[in-house]
Amino acid sequence: MTLDLPDERIDWRSKGFWLPDTSVSAAGFAAARPGLFDGGFTWPVLVLRRSAAEANIATMAAYCARHGLDLAPHAKTSMAPGLLAAQLDAGAWGMTVATANQALVLRRLGVPRVLLANQVLDPTALRWLAAESARGWEVYLQVDSEAGVAAAATALDATASAGGRLRVLVERGYSGGRTGCRTVERLLVVARSVSGVAGLELAGVTGYEGGLGEQAAVDAFLGDLAAGAAALAGAGLLGPRVLVSAGGSAWFDRVAAVLAGDRLPGHERQTVLRSGTSVTHDDGLYRDCTPFLRVPAEGPLVAALELYAQVLSVPEPGLALAGMGKRDAPCDAGLPVPLSVRRADGGAVAADGLTVTRLNDHHTYLEVAPGARLAPGDIVRFGISHPCTAFDKWRHIPVVDDALRVVDVLHTYF
Repeated sequence: MTLDLPDERIDWRSKGFWLPDTSVSAAGFAAARPGLFDGGFTWPVLVLRRSAAEANIATMAAYCARHGLDLAPHAKTSMAPGLLAAQLDAGAWGMTVATANQALVLRRLGVPRVLLANQVLDPTALRWLAAESARGWEVYLQVDSEAGVAAAATALDATASAGGRLRVLVERGYSGGRTGCRTVERLLVVARSVSGVAGLELAGVTGYEGGLGEQAAVDAFLGDLAAGAAALAGAGLLGPRVLVSAGGSAWFDRVAAVLAGDRLPGHERQTVLRSGTSVTHDDGLYRDCTPFLRVPAEGPLVAALELYAQVLSVPEPGLALAGMGKRDAPCDAGLPVPLSVRRADGGAVAADGLTVTRLNDHHTYLEVAPGARLAPGDIVRFGISHPCTAFDKWRHIPVVDDALRVVDVLHTYF
């Protein structure tokens, strides 16, 4: 679909691009099809491989279609309108966000349906959400307490003249986890308080299983989520269509196994999957925990993000320093992974024997095994671990084809 994209310019403020005296539109820059090593970039630079991202989007769309899931991928992964539009074009039911600010961004971009997978208690944000919903925007909130319901009710009172209304999902949680009602009894209490407020529509239940480390625990929690929906339906608190939402990027196969299908007698149950990192995958965290390791015939996903950084120093045997650090690369859930090395003559070799051991603000420490070789000026291509903390470090990201020529530029809105 076509989103309402602001006119973005690339200039001296755009990290990774080398435009000291020029300003150019993103479309104009991409139209020239510059190569990554033709002089228009400086190091480090983060790029997205178009073919990999397109393949991942198609893979997840096909997976959801096979299993009867609707996909609302988490926009917080990239906050990049170009990728959000591509996911919607591939059939995504909507988009998920974590904060009111992210919801505001997606509203301004023209995303028609948004699931806000977090508690919102800020009265300013709630009044805006209620007013936008009254104007026809399909937005869903979640609550896990009477305090959350009361905050939404107050916002509705402030927008009553505009016909304010809010769709609400009651959140189920688990002991020691994040937000969410810990028992079915609490779920029912909160759901009844929602039903008692004019203008609040109880749309269903939601939960997040991604913090659980074992399949048995995940399946048990997802079963609790289904039981919560059944309890609310049995209490007469739900309408004809019931939305059940779950799904990080590590266990979406279990969401399909436990929650997919219309299993709520007397109601149409819609299961919405929120997995977001599948759009780019990675070479670390999600490479090692993707559900497609358990169901390989349904995948795969491929890493789409690459960081290029120059070797600055080889001060002693076994150690090299690259000009890339925490300001550029994610390091909260695994360190960057060396993939290949480009020599000064343009030749490339595999990054065998190279290991990242730590990052400073602007330096990456590389352990160089005996027999491996790095020289100042070499450019190392790194894979990343955890895309959610990669995109936020880059305002503009070149999209490249498999010949490393720029075909587009992504903009991020964090």
